[in-house]
Amino acid sequence: MASERRVSDGGQRIVDGLDDAIAWAKGNEGSARLIPWQAPTSVDVKAIRAKLGMSQREFAACFGLPLESLRNWEQDKRVPQTTALVLLRLIDNDPEYVRRALAI
Repeated sequence: MASERRVSDGGQRIVDGLDDAIAWAKGNEGSARLIPWQAPTSVDVKAIRAKLGMSQREFAACFGLPLESLRNWEQDKRVPQTTALVLLRLIDNDPEYVRRALAI
């Protein structure tokens, strides 16, 4: 008699995700449940820059950002839009990767 194992909610989400990935890989996209991606809604630009020890000018030049936009974000005069928020979140998580990705 085999014992029945209960899967935790987190474990079940992993199993469901793997099932979706397998279905997708087999070309059965219709059976895969797609979860809409949510863009970040805010980011502390000044803290990210400070963590890297860069001036505003250095940070803007390194990551291809308009200096004036960077200043406005840090002074809460403007809010970064979705694309900028994603880039800033990537910089915060892995600045070296972003530097390599932006290198020409």
